[in-house]
Amino acid sequence: MTRSSCLLLPALLAGATVLLSAGSKPSAAPKGPTPKGGCAVCGMHVANFPEWAAVITFKDGAQAWFDGPKDLFTYLLDLKRYAAKRNPADITAIQVKDYYGLKHIDGRKAFYVMGSDVMGPMGKELVPFATEAGARDFLKDHQGQKILVLPEITLDTMKGLE
Repeated sequence: MTRSSCLLLPALLAGATVLLSAGSKPSAAPKGPTPKGGCAVCGMHVANFPEWAAVITFKDGAQAWFDGPKDLFTYLLDLKRYAAKRNPADITAIQVKDYYGLKHIDGRKAFYVMGSDVMGPMGKELVPFATEAGARDFLKDHQGQKILVLPEITLDTMKGLE
């Protein structure tokens, strides 16, 4: 990847964040994954990991489900690879599960702890929280490295989770 594309990707994601927060509201309760539904990135059965399930909802009502936030961001940061006919403006909601509350929360407003001792379905994970205070407590209790918000999550972040 070239330096210019590395700089462009966070800018595109930040632009998508602005678009998403401008006129869309996440649905209160996303449709759940079917027992046979696979993660849009790795194919693992999402229903096997309900505490980590994350979802992107598109304008047409279609949803892409993930076995955890790491795969959601892998998809989001390379949308053309995983959903060639979609663009960030098509996204109406990004929802992840709060680690402690186990309820879906707005992934655009969540706080993510990176580098903790808690593993997700695919190993190292971005652990989501509804509040910064919850993320800070978790970071301290589980040897986390840092707290991130959506615009700070980049391809380099994802490489740090490999």
